[in-house]
Amino acid sequence: MSDLFSARMQMAVSLGFHIVFACIGMVMPFLMVASHRMWLKTKQPVYYDLTKAWSKGVAIFFATGAVSGTVLSFELGLLWPTFMKHAGPIFGMPFSLEGTAFFIEAIAIGFYLYGWKKVDPVIHWLSGWVVGISGIASGIFVVAANSWMNTPSGFDWVNGQAINVDPLKALFNKAWFPQAHHMIIGAFEAVGFGVVGIHAYFLLKNPANVLHRKAIKIAIWFAVFAAFLQPLSGDHNSKMIAKTQPAKLAAAEAHFHTQTHAPLRIGGIPNANTQTVKFNIELPGVLSFLAFGKTSAEVKGLEDFPRSEWPPVAVVHYAFELMVACGMIMMTVGFIYLIGFFKKKDLLSQPWFLKLLIFCAPLGFIAIEAGWTVTEVGRQPWIIYGIMKTKDALTPMPGLIIPFIGITSLYLFLTFLVSWLMFRQFKVLAQTSYEPTEKIP
Repeated sequence: MSDLFSARMQMAVSLGFHIVFACIGMVMPFLMVASHRMWLKTKQPVYYDLTKAWSKGVAIFFATGAVSGTVLSFELGLLWPTFMKHAGPIFGMPFSLEGTAFFIEAIAIGFYLYGWKKVDPVIHWLSGWVVGISGIASGIFVVAANSWMNTPSGFDWVNGQAINVDPLKALFNKAWFPQAHHMIIGAFEAVGFGVVGIHAYFLLKNPANVLHRKAIKIAIWFAVFAAFLQPLSGDHNSKMIAKTQPAKLAAAEAHFHTQTHAPLRIGGIPNANTQTVKFNIELPGVLSFLAFGKTSAEVKGLEDFPRSEWPPVAVVHYAFELMVACGMIMMTVGFIYLIGFFKKKDLLSQPWFLKLLIFCAPLGFIAIEAGWTVTEVGRQPWIIYGIMKTKDALTPMPGLIIPFIGITSLYLFLTFLVSWLMFRQFKVLAQTSYEPTEKIP
């Protein structure tokens, strides 16, 4: 195993774990304050217990996300010192702002967790909003740093050096807004369906449990709205990629040959050597329309780029197709729920629908992992797109397989710890029983 491969795998493992912790930490506070609002409004004990249970989950994932995020920040300097030498002064601002948002979030979490019956109820509830908003801000600033790697700006690159640095222009690069809203909406979709799926499992086992029914009714609206917004967000993001990273778009769509009226390929097995795709469905002109707004637009194929600058086509294409497939399934389930809601049908009493929600529980996180694979692998071989290649940023330190094993072990331990803690919470919820305080639904 080469040092370059070990370093890239270490970053992939770190990002893969951290992104799950971070997404849950960003979204769960909003579910928590929604339940808290219902408690303030109705004073029903079920909402109080649900809010307390969700707030414990927020605390657990905040702590875990802090650890995994700290590891990532160290890895940037240890594994990619040449990258940080040039990039640090340029995109240091979003990281410093992320740190500020993190500390605000930490203070607000402490205030919220220990503020029950000690401060004004409305002020206490508003502190939960601070937790959620600062968490979202933290995520946006981190995504802004990553988007700069995809669309670098705010400097002039002269003789291998960055000069005339403008941190604000670097922060608000071309990709920051499309990537940020795509990531945030994806987090709400993933966590929304994840929470719904967990409570659907317990409701399926105990249909009379009001707590799980209430939890689903709160979380499912976050999931459904996000599921319908995400395709629009993805379209905006894809149009940006078509203009700024055409090779990434070509790899995602397995689009080898430059052409007008470019077809959208659904599925298929790409072969980079023969530059062909087998067993796919083609929709003529649709890729041109999605990328540039008209079916006659020319879409660059991978043939327009040096072979040494091609991303791994199969990996990027399969990840993209998986992301889209998961998104479409969740949107379909959301559509089914909306039909039932407007027709006043109690779908939460239907075992088949609860099983469908359970099936959807992991799909959002699978989509996020696949989406980040497209983002990161699709940028290769560049660490700063068009400026610096990944291999040129690697540390000269040998034996990177050792820290890779160590960091992977740490993340596996964190996952085990979080799973154990959350299992305890789920066990308590499963044993909680309420007599219905109102007619169901």
